[in-house]
Amino acid sequence: MGNFRKLQVWLKAKDLAVKIYQLTKNESIAKDFGFKDQIQRASVSIPSNIAEGDELGTDKQSVRHFYISKGSSAELQTLIIIGSEIGYFNSQIAEELINESKTISYMLAKLISARSK
Repeated sequence: MGNFRKLQVWLKAKDLAVKIYQLTKNESIAKDFGFKDQIQRASVSIPSNIAEGDELGTDKQSVRHFYISKGSSAELQTLIIIGSEIGYFNSQIAEELINESKTISYMLAKLISARSK
């Protein structure tokens, strides 16, 4: 605990958040302030809660924040699906983003399991 920058799940989540920010610079998404704000918040919530959880003093506190990250990952997947269906993301980009988010969720589940013992 206490060195979140070395956690592979944090690195992947941070990189995904950066991708989301880059993609939401797109003119059509940038004009949809509600959608843009929500997808950015969900993406940033994932690595932020991993970092916060890892810095807390107990595994119980850490696990709580890792679960929040997992929930944000599901929220992000939902927003990506909606974004794809309304034409903000092409299907290939959407699939890549969803797969990255699913990988992060899987890694979080493993981390939660390890920290729960």
